[in-house]
Amino acid sequence: MIRGSIVALVTPFDQDGHVDYRRLGELINWHIEWGTDAVLVLGTTGETPALSEEEQEEIVRVSIEEAGGRIPVIANSGCNNTEKTVAKSVKYEKMGADGLLVITPYYNKPNETGMMEHFRSVADSVAIPIYIYNVPARTGISISPETVAKLAVHENIAGIKEASGDMSYAARIARLTGDDFAMYSGNDDITVALMSMGAVGAVSVWANLMPGKVREMTHAFLDGDTDKARKIQLENLNLINALFCETNPVPVKALMNMKGMNVGGCRLPLGPLCGASRRVLRNLADSLELPR
Repeated sequence: MIRGSIVALVTPFDQDGHVDYRRLGELINWHIEWGTDAVLVLGTTGETPALSEEEQEEIVRVSIEEAGGRIPVIANSGCNNTEKTVAKSVKYEKMGADGLLVITPYYNKPNETGMMEHFRSVADSVAIPIYIYNVPARTGISISPETVAKLAVHENIAGIKEASGDMSYAARIARLTGDDFAMYSGNDDITVALMSMGAVGAVSVWANLMPGKVREMTHAFLDGDTDKARKIQLENLNLINALFCETNPVPVKALMNMKGMNVGGCRLPLGPLCGASRRVLRNLADSLELPR
């Protein structure tokens, strides 16, 4: 079980808008140096819908090669087409991915029977851990806690990235699943609160900027120092909230660029920050000390 900080890694682009694979490798090594516990590529923060199939596959290949077994690499293989999700899952497993993130099927909005069979079909096709991704604000659909509990008994379904922001929902997940099923916070602003409900870490956007701080916070909680974890959470709440002032990953990439991290802009249909948001982030950037 992965415990602690999993970075939801941005996809870096060069000045011409192409994926910057060299920079991708540098970011992965930087996270390893700062103790990040795992890397997630091709997630929401990685702008997967704007990437070609060839780019997605190359990002997975480069990430696995660069990590070299030093850190787990989780690849998002999910989409709203079950057959395609299965095919990508099998491919990424063969490439050497350590785990797979599989989102609830957006737009289709299946009933619970369809939801169940979607995840079971993927889990039956591979032998590496699968993490359900619940993010109803993006998908328009949520997977019920009861369905999660039924899926949790599958030997390949290892956990859930819970990004609904609903503490009651998270509590029901924790109550209905066992200790061998991992819940991860998908909302940086309530990570410590979710860990108090049984989450074992976070899949973090914030970690793109401050990997050491997110690791420190999550491991403080895991080690029993809940007061330290709470203080880190609250001290960084203004920054965390600013990272979601517009659609993720527009703000986090903008702030990374302001701090010289050179990850490029976002691909359309995600446009640049509006003026008001840029001013907020610029004020933060001027006072923010980032690890090097």
